[in-house]
Amino acid sequence: MDKVLDYIIVFVSGGILSAVAQILIDKTKLTPARILVAYVTAGVILTAVGLYKPFVEFAGAGAKTPLTGFGYTIAEGVKKAVDEKGIIGALTGGLTASSAGISAALIFGYSAALVFSAKGKK
Repeated sequence: MDKVLDYIIVFVSGGILSAVAQILIDKTKLTPARILVAYVTAGVILTAVGLYKPFVEFAGAGAKTPLTGFGYTIAEGVKKAVDEKGIIGALTGGLTASSAGISAALIFGYSAALVFSAKGKK
């Protein structure tokens, strides 16, 4: 039963973050690109002030998968790299921590582009 509760928490947590983004798209004049940047930035800021890590511990993949989770990954990578390498880690830590996700996005995006054809807006 614990596993089922974990799945529900992950689903609801990620769903709430996604629903808020959808509401922002539907009800404001913000573009999806601005909302994307705001979510990543919010993840970095919330991690820096210590609020996002407890949320990640509670929600698991529901907190790590959305764009705020990408910001969390970048911030944690920078923090770890600065501890290990000093100030130069501020420049390298975020990319090192998020390289697997970035690579996967590029590979799957390119693969999808090869398989499917784009349709222009009408």
